[in-house]
Amino acid sequence: MKVLMILVTAAVILAAAAAFEIYREVHSFTVTRYNVTSPRLKGLRRETKVLFLSDLHNRIYGKHNERLLQAVRKEKPDLILIGGDMLVGKPDEPFDVALGFVSRLPAVCPVYYANGNHEGRMKDEPEKYGDAYTDYRKELERCGVTFLENEIEHLELNGQKLALCGLELPVHTYKKFHRSSIDKRDVADLLSHFHTSNDIMAEFPDKAPDQYSILLAHNPAYMDAYLEWGADLVLSGHLHGGLVRIPGLGGIVTPQGFFFPKYSGEMTRAGEQTVIVSRGLGSHTLNIRLFNTPELISISLISAEENSCNDL
Repeated sequence: MKVLMILVTAAVILAAAAAFEIYREVHSFTVTRYNVTSPRLKGLRRETKVLFLSDLHNRIYGKHNERLLQAVRKEKPDLILIGGDMLVGKPDEPFDVALGFVSRLPAVCPVYYANGNHEGRMKDEPEKYGDAYTDYRKELERCGVTFLENEIEHLELNGQKLALCGLELPVHTYKKFHRSSIDKRDVADLLSHFHTSNDIMAEFPDKAPDQYSILLAHNPAYMDAYLEWGADLVLSGHLHGGLVRIPGLGGIVTPQGFFFPKYSGEMTRAGEQTVIVSRGLGSHTLNIRLFNTPELISISLISAEENSCNDL
C-alpha cells in the first residue's frame, strides 16, 4: 500500500510538472539564431539578417503583441519572411490579431509573406469565409507587405542578388492521414505562373549562379521535392515542432497524423543546400507543447568569402 501511495504521488507530481511546463511553453517564445553560408552568397557586402516567422495562429505575446514586436526590432533585420498560418482559418475566428501584428512589420524592414494552409483554406472557400482572405491580404498590402502566392520576387540586398520564392501547395495536400505525391516538377509547375521582369524560367536556381534562392514552403512533408527543385535555402513551418519533442528524435507527430517526421523544428544541411523548419510561434486546437518552446528564427546570411576567412 505504501509503495502504491508513493507511485501515485510521484505520478501526480510529474503530471503537475508537465502541465506547468506545457502552460509555460505555450505562453512564451524564444529567438533561435542560425548562421547560413553558401558558395552562391558571393555578393554579400556584409552579414545580412533575415527573420523567419511562421504559425503565429493569432497568439498574443503581451498587449498588441508588443513583446514579439520588440524581439523583432531587437534583431535589427534586413528582411522579414513569413511562412504562413499567422491566423486561424476557421469561420468563427477573426484575423485581427494577425493583421495587427503583421501590419506593423514593414516599418522595420521589407516583409514578404507566403501562405500556409490556413490562409489557403480561407482563400479557396469563399462560401465559408466570404471576403475575409481578400480583406486580410489587401489590408496588409496597403501596409507594405508583399505576398508571394506561387510567385518569385527578385531583389538585391546588401550587394547579393536574391530570389524569394513563395510556394503555395493546394489545400488537399494537407489532408489528415494522407501524403500527396509531390515532386520537383510539381514545384516547378506551380512556380511557373509567376510574373517577373527578366522572365527567368521556374527552374532558375540552376540557371542563375549569381542568385541565392530562398523558398518559402509551408509544409516540410515534401522537403525532398523542394531540394530537388534546387532551392538554396528552404524555410518551412506547419508542424508546430511536432507538439512534443524528444531530445535526439525531434518532434513526435505532425498535423497530418504522421509520427516522427524527418524535419520538425531544426536546421539541416544537405550538401550546399540548407533547410530550416520553424517550431512556429503559436498553436491551435491542440494547445500542447512540451520541450518545444515557440520560436522566432533569426538567420544570418554570411558570404562564402567571409566564412572562409573566419575559418583560417
